[in-house]
Amino acid sequence: MTNTQIAVAQLGSTGPTVGRIGLGAMGMSGSYGPADSTESTATVHAALDSGARLVDTGDFYAMGHNEMLVGRAIADRPREETILSVKFGGMIGPDGTWQGFDGRPAALRNFLSYSLRRLGVDHVDIYRPARLDPAVPIEDTVGAIAELVDAGYVRYIGLSEVGAETLRRAAAVHPIADLQIEYSLFSRGIETAILPVCRELGIGITAYGVLSRGLLSDTAPGRSTEFAQSDYRAHSPRFQGDNLAANLELVDALAALAQRKGVSTAQLAIAWVLSRGDDIVPVIGSRTRARWSEALGALDVTLDDADIAAVEAAVPAEGVAGSRYAQAQMKALDSER
Repeated sequence: MTNTQIAVAQLGSTGPTVGRIGLGAMGMSGSYGPADSTESTATVHAALDSGARLVDTGDFYAMGHNEMLVGRAIADRPREETILSVKFGGMIGPDGTWQGFDGRPAALRNFLSYSLRRLGVDHVDIYRPARLDPAVPIEDTVGAIAELVDAGYVRYIGLSEVGAETLRRAAAVHPIADLQIEYSLFSRGIETAILPVCRELGIGITAYGVLSRGLLSDTAPGRSTEFAQSDYRAHSPRFQGDNLAANLELVDALAALAQRKGVSTAQLAIAWVLSRGDDIVPVIGSRTRARWSEALGALDVTLDDADIAAVEAAVPAEGVAGSRYAQAQMKALDSER
């Protein structure tokens, strides 16, 4: 039975109503180390039971494994209980390496066909290109998704990791429900140009990486952890050498504030993102029910102006060491140009 204790938010001026925080499913398919499918399914159920509604996945997460896991988890639930957000187009080689992005209209129609089958549904709620394809005008990609909206296979169009100019061009073709982009105390680049344009155009923000891949937590990985090569963090600049040492000092400063406030470090980090605006919905990559429960606790954390100033002094944007992706991936981000 659905428990609606989570406050709700609308994604932008044209998007669906979702819970104040959402669930990101990528980590349930091994991106951050082993995950238990039974516990993952239970976590999806816990998120839906709390009223989260938004569940985010991608067709290239573990080459379809994540979509199938999510599909099984929601199979016995009323379809309207879940707002499925699906990213498409990431090209992964058989060795697991990134091969670029395909945003061609013919390709995305094909990708959606496979996603619908793996998810076991007849429509996707929000469909979004995972990245901007430099070889395909964004107008062509969005226009093709708009045709799928007209056909009933997609309800809303979203974008991911694009910049302000691309947002304007896309919104001129079809209303955009939300932009999914990394936003946290450690990643605040959207504040300069992207967030203002989203607000001007009525586009919501679904923020991922809110806990900076686990760094912003009481159990920050890396202090005595060696990551498997399949773990994203093994290749993340922020988890390497001196960068990691510098970032852990910031985490310790945030943890001290959290302790004084009687909350966990992760809850304080999520609460800060929540405080940035009702149009920003954090998407939390919880892999267990315990972590999801902790994330829910952030909704009860109230931050006044003094709290926010203290948090931002403890974790100044210019103090974060290392880029959020490796150099090659950063170059592929339209949002970073």
